[in-house]
Amino acid sequence: MVYEYRYQPMKGIYLMYQLLTFPLRVPYWVLVSIPRSLRGKRSWTFTQALIVRLVNFIGPTGPVWSKVGALIAEPDHRAIVDSSDFKGVWIDPVRDLIVDEIKNFAETAHVNPIRIPGYWVHQAGLNGPADKAPLPGEKVIYGLHGGAYFVGSAASKIGAFNIYKAMMQHHPGIRSSFAIEYRLCVGPPYAPSASFPAALIDALAGYNYLVNVVGYRPADIVIVGDSAGGNLALALTRYLVEKRDTLFETQLPLPAGYLILCSPLTDLSYSHYKPGSSVAFEAWDLIPDPRRNASFQYATDAFLGPHGRTAAETSRYISPACLLPSMEAASFKGFPKTFICSGSAETLLDQIRTLKDRMVDDMGEGDGAGQVVYYEAVDAVHNYLTIRLWEPERSETLRRIANWLSSVN
Repeated sequence: MVYEYRYQPMKGIYLMYQLLTFPLRVPYWVLVSIPRSLRGKRSWTFTQALIVRLVNFIGPTGPVWSKVGALIAEPDHRAIVDSSDFKGVWIDPVRDLIVDEIKNFAETAHVNPIRIPGYWVHQAGLNGPADKAPLPGEKVIYGLHGGAYFVGSAASKIGAFNIYKAMMQHHPGIRSSFAIEYRLCVGPPYAPSASFPAALIDALAGYNYLVNVVGYRPADIVIVGDSAGGNLALALTRYLVEKRDTLFETQLPLPAGYLILCSPLTDLSYSHYKPGSSVAFEAWDLIPDPRRNASFQYATDAFLGPHGRTAAETSRYISPACLLPSMEAASFKGFPKTFICSGSAETLLDQIRTLKDRMVDDMGEGDGAGQVVYYEAVDAVHNYLTIRLWEPERSETLRRIANWLSSVN
């Protein structure tokens, strides 16, 4: 059954059956999770093993979600939600900044720039307007959430929100984060909308807002993207780097000072999925083999839209780590200082390593300016930074990121 990306009313009989029989399955999970030899990884704690089983059962790629849709409705780009944790603002579109191949992609997909929400999160005790002028040299996180481009929200208290908040806690010099509510893609059998490059256009609007409306220096902006948000962060950075000369007179902002990629999705062409590759890690990861999972097939097709699979095999904006000879050249020269983290037990590991190698070839490796730092958490799953209970790997990664941010000023 094709996954419906929107929240649906609970479908009585099936959902009731799942909820009523849920407690009966807990003893089975306990039994298979206690012996280390029966966990996904011997190093996992009981909590980690249980988290993986729960997410794989009720998460976006699990059987419950594929049958009944999302159990909890999440905010989207159509309205700002009220919350004590977030301060929402409307972001104006940037029509004049969309040019060249991205403009052509947008016209093919019938994607137009629109007004979208963005959400501020501040450190405790920080008062004042959500978009007040920053202090000189003050850093800010610009967050692009994951969710395979078809689920997730900037105004959700789970997922990427946990990354931004934790980064601010580990680095007291960062007092605020801002996340854009970019449009999620929809595909058949529903009315298609927001395929590529809708999210990129929205991300550009949010970045322009931080620089030209609020007043942050690009050098003080820390772009943070997790999973598909990492893919979006790379595409946004590439656009800012490549179009600087073309759009100089229309005030395209300079690229950000820092780029942090958490388990980034970097190859939608499936070129890394070969016998013996990290796709075999689907047995214990939070992401299954996308070629055989209905939710991921739906998400990929919806994101590519009328451009089709060919775009994933040729566009540097979509698959910068693609191994196919059809992929156009993708230079990373001019990219900002970059920190990449991944888990050694995730299905995306091979493509993340390819991205890292390509960036290092163009930018160098180490803690210096314009260079790349890579950290691989042993036996961690995809996007483990969003899971507050994935310890001690999560805290160790956040500590390394904070030290890196402090050392590359």
